[in-house]
Amino acid sequence: MAIQISFELSDSDLEHFRSLMKAAQKKASEYSSEQVIEKARAVTKDMDGTNLPDFVKTRMQSLDTLIAAYEDPEWQMPDDEKAEILTSLAYFSEPHDLVPDNIPGLGYVDDAIMIELAIQDLSQDLDAYEAFCQFRKTEENRRGAESNVNRESWLDSKRTELRSGMRRTRQNSKRRRVFSRIM
Repeated sequence: MAIQISFELSDSDLEHFRSLMKAAQKKASEYSSEQVIEKARAVTKDMDGTNLPDFVKTRMQSLDTLIAAYEDPEWQMPDDEKAEILTSLAYFSEPHDLVPDNIPGLGYVDDAIMIELAIQDLSQDLDAYEAFCQFRKTEENRRGAESNVNRESWLDSKRTELRSGMRRTRQNSKRRRVFSRIM
């Protein structure tokens, strides 16, 4: 039997998580971008081998997608978007857990919250990247052996379309972002 538990983070709760993120970013500034990515990847790898609750697993998949978007050479992410992802991953390069990870069922709740907050800020980026990956896969299947012919051309047009839509939506959005642009 599943049970649903929900809670609301107040402004002071969010401020607490922002301060944790800022502290993590300060510490992560000692690392290269490659080291931040590698440390975040190590966290996902460590969690992969454990029996995580579903609410953590789904958020870990989003963290993996952020890392994949950052590293995907065909996505050609602009530097400002890469910087946003790195700031979001900073917490996972030096996690200061509120809840120790070895507590079954609850140990990763703070990690899941930080991922959720980062994902909310980067949801349009993730949606655009996932649409790009789906387009790329569909085109590779449709074109077969010819998928490499003019590959950059057909990927570039889709990339441009997705990024334009993402930026338009971001500019029109009245939703307050939790982390981005404050770090």
